[in-house]
Amino acid sequence: MRLPPFQRLVDDHAAELHRFLVASVGVVDAEDCLQDTFLSALRAYPRLHHADNLRAWLYTIAQRKATDAVRAHRRHRATDLDGVAEDRLASPPHRSPDDELWMSVRGLPAKQRAALVHRYVFDLAYRDVGERMGISEEAARQNVSAGLRRLRMEVDR
Repeated sequence: MRLPPFQRLVDDHAAELHRFLVASVGVVDAEDCLQDTFLSALRAYPRLHHADNLRAWLYTIAQRKATDAVRAHRRHRATDLDGVAEDRLASPPHRSPDDELWMSVRGLPAKQRAALVHRYVFDLAYRDVGERMGISEEAARQNVSAGLRRLRMEVDR
């Protein structure tokens, strides 16, 4: 079995992985997660036994890095800046009308979050979502459904 050069893997998938990570963890942490994803992939690359679905393999690593980032963010909340007036900050925070929704998405369990991002950010069919996540089409459908149900409960509160 012959693997493609690692640089080609980076060139082919970095942009879409970055979009996945921005949707999963936000703009601030996405760059770090992307670097960690490719570092982990590079370390494991020589030990791969097959090159059947390198894209799904990269998404699995990225999903785990996103989960680690969400957990770390929960442990180390920056509450000390909450009381600082916005005009004293270096730049006013950019607020999007969707910020609260994305915060809720980032609070979902990892599989539900990843399935929702693949389905609605990348506009993938359930079959493709399952392929990228390394699960069945039905499991992808169930993860999206469960994620949407949780988001609706959050919005209705």
